[in-house]
Amino acid sequence: MSRTAYSAEGAVAVGPYSHAVDSGELIYFSGQTPIDPATGQLAAGNIARQTEQCFCNLFHVLAAAGLTADNIVKVNVFLTDMADFQAMNQVYAKQFQAPYPARTTIGVAALPLGACVEIEMIACKTMKSGE
Repeated sequence: MSRTAYSAEGAVAVGPYSHAVDSGELIYFSGQTPIDPATGQLAAGNIARQTEQCFCNLFHVLAAAGLTADNIVKVNVFLTDMADFQAMNQVYAKQFQAPYPARTTIGVAALPLGACVEIEMIACKTMKSGE
């Protein structure tokens, strides 16, 4: 199987991986940390600001694949401090509409570049709003 990869200028890869890979009906989005593509540095600020930047980066890749937030079926969130869950969740809730994607939130010891949050997604190309 050959891979169709998607990348976007509004997202940064910090290793040898694609921003997203198409596998037929599903597109798997690599985890995005809150790197500001304009500076190449982590977004300054609290967990809410870092979560916003993660979604900004992910949605750039989503757009490059010709999809919207309505196509997302699964989200994985990685937090270095589970005390940040509520603040992350407030930002998260603004990114999607009901019915919301399935989600897992995992506490981890550390993330690349000292990020407090990393988010990855899976999208279905044939999803329609409200399905």
